Amino acid sequence: MASNQPFRIKTISEYHRLMGLPKPEHPLISVINFETITHLPNSESISLVFDFYSVSLKRNFNAKFKYGQQEYDFDEGIMFFMSPGQVFGLELEKGATLRHSGWMLLVHPDFLWNTPLAKTIKRYEYFNYWVHEALFLSEKEEGTIITLMQNIGQEYHSNIDKFSQNIIIAQMELLLNYAERFYNRQFITRKITNHRILDRLEDTLTAYFNSEALAKKGLPTVQYIADTLNVSPGYLSGMLKTLTGQSTQQHIHDKLIERAKEKLSTTGLSVSEIAYELGFEHPQSFSKLFKTKTNVSPLEFRHSFN
Repeated sequence: MASNQPFRIKTISEYHRLMGLPKPEHPLISVINFETITHLPNSESISLVFDFYSVSLKRNFNAKFKYGQQEYDFDEGIMFFMSPGQVFGLELEKGATLRHSGWMLLVHPDFLWNTPLAKTIKRYEYFNYWVHEALFLSEKEEGTIITLMQNIGQEYHSNIDKFSQNIIIAQMELLLNYAERFYNRQFITRKITNHRILDRLEDTLTAYFNSEALAKKGLPTVQYIADTLNVSPGYLSGMLKTLTGQSTQQHIHDKLIERAKEKLSTTGLSVSEIAYELGFEHPQSFSKLFKTKTNVSPLEFRHSFN
């Protein structure tokens, strides 16, 4: 298996075979104890892509995990989430035995078919966070997540009946909602790190608005801002919503309105000229956004200074 080519795993049964695990008891869902996986197949390095969801709680991990161009080493209890189609890599030192503990939940999208979770799972943005944006759990939080994973495992290990899927889905939703709560806590408790990101966001927007890029390229995209800050768009948005109540897009628009107010109150430029300088092709679009944000038109704002 070439280590530089992602190896696509279409089914949970394939993953079990690849990792030397027994055949899963259910073809569409599996709860795995990491201590039962002691090697990487065929090499010290592997790149994988799943066609199913994975939720992992790891600790004491002696391999490197790579996702989204980021490498990470960790030995604390951390949790990360991946949706189908995302590529990630694992790298182990030559001759080393893979060592890790924790739990992993694998769920094929077909298991969610015809349930509300099939749609709502897409609203959990942490499935698209980068590895260095993983969720750091307290001992109590870790216990909550492990209990839920074990409950799911016990349910599909017992005799499957007409209630089984609904019970497992309910446990999954509870797990995902707990994770959302814990992320919200992390945004607040990791204040120094997150406030540095806020400061860098402000510096990035100021530099962009002071450059010629605004007139030439228009407003910066959320993806551009996230790339500049070296965070995923979803993590940036979640952090900002928790700390400031606003999305990244709203921050960009606030900076724009701030600059527009400055030009309207201190220059003699027409509204159209200001709109073009701020990257708008059509002045009407600028005027509409300005009124939405301030409840007055650009001209009304300017006249308030006279």
